[in-house]
Amino acid sequence: MSPELISILVLVVVFVIATTRSVNMGALAFAAAFAVGGLVADLDADGIFAGFPGDLFVVLVGVTYLFAIARANGTTDWLVHAAVRLVRGRVALIPWVMFALTGALTAIGAVSPAAVAIVAPIALSFAARYGISPLLMGAMVVHGAQAGGFSPISIYGSIVNGIVEREKLPGNEVVLFLASLAANLAIAAVVFVVCGGLKLWARGAVAEDDSGGGGTAEAAGTPAPAAGSRAAGAGRAGDGGASPSSEAESFGEAPGTARLRTRPAPATATPSPEEARLTPARTATLTSLLALVVAVLVFDLDAGLTAITLAVLLSTAWPKDSRKATGEIAWPTVLLICGVLTYVGVLDEMGTITWAGEGVGGIGVPLLAAVLLCYIGALVSAFASSVGIMGALIPLAVPFLERGEIGAVGMVAALAVSATVVDVSPFSTNGALVLAAAPDVDRERFFRQLMVYGGIVVAVVPAAAWLVMVVPGWG
Repeated sequence: MSPELISILVLVVVFVIATTRSVNMGALAFAAAFAVGGLVADLDADGIFAGFPGDLFVVLVGVTYLFAIARANGTTDWLVHAAVRLVRGRVALIPWVMFALTGALTAIGAVSPAAVAIVAPIALSFAARYGISPLLMGAMVVHGAQAGGFSPISIYGSIVNGIVEREKLPGNEVVLFLASLAANLAIAAVVFVVCGGLKLWARGAVAEDDSGGGGTAEAAGTPAPAAGSRAAGAGRAGDGGASPSSEAESFGEAPGTARLRTRPAPATATPSPEEARLTPARTATLTSLLALVVAVLVFDLDAGLTAITLAVLLSTAWPKDSRKATGEIAWPTVLLICGVLTYVGVLDEMGTITWAGEGVGGIGVPLLAAVLLCYIGALVSAFASSVGIMGALIPLAVPFLERGEIGAVGMVAALAVSATVVDVSPFSTNGALVLAAAPDVDRERFFRQLMVYGGIVVAVVPAAAWLVMVVPGWG
């Protein structure tokens, strides 16, 4: 048996054990990286740790630390009420506002994980308060980021168009952008309907007075309170949230997986004068969040290091509000993501990913090779860098693209869509940020929920992208 095949089988075993024994998958992946890297690939410790995602570790810790402080001092509550006022109480519009906001950020040049790191904590806090499915809100944020991710001036768009030019392939920047925009918009619309978006419309508007403080919140379904509210599948009896057994039907999840829809708790979300007031700590936190946006988008600073620095400054100024913030950093999520990505790094070091791609590229049937490359791009990208995968797969497609049997423009667009829409996976940077940012949820259930949804995306989207973009022969 080849080393590459062994490494893939070990990954399958890790998934099976983590699913059936409730062991942290990250810890299992670290052990697998040590065993496969040392015994099969003959890598030393430096070779094994080469795949450790140090930058993602800092981003996860820094962003969750900063927003834990924002939750502790009431800044996120203030932002939620501001968002409700912005859309005139139409809670159902908020997921689309978050979709548009992250799309705009990536379209003008923000790196996708940076945009998600900025928007996701606010969006998920809103979801927790108003009884919206965290999967719905998280998916809208991630798909919004990818919808704008291939504009001609964006990071992803610039990189892919550069690869196409380097490989001397026909390219079309506008088609690439519109293909990603249309695909993510369509997926977002489906998720919105399936995960309870229509029920949000049925609630009507949440009524709040113009002063923003002390107004009443009332609708056909009254939003859940911030304190003790539970997102989809995470309700507890007696805490004001819906119990798992009473929630809406699930969307194809495995046994024990959290529900994908949520029912608003029968409680009142009336903002108190204290919640609506801008205290010095909240003003400083809002300034810090704005500084994070400027630092990332304008000065191209690292989101994780910037967030940690701002969190430390806030902690120093208001230690009482920040005392418990470090305990709210999503450490189990950090372990899970870093462990899995370290193992994927071992696969990359030992050539497993290249081995699989070259095997597909050698198939003599161009259309079959094209759909298989789309699936490889989606599957691997669910665990690794989307841009890195596109950089590896586009060159592999060059030999049969040069024959003229398949349109290069459509093939590149299909690969780009397939490799990025799967970023909702909890193992990708964006999915990990969503998982880490969700307050008041059972993280294990939410992780499984994201994993099921990511699996559905991996199974469906590459085939759909191939059918729509490759088979007609674009370019």
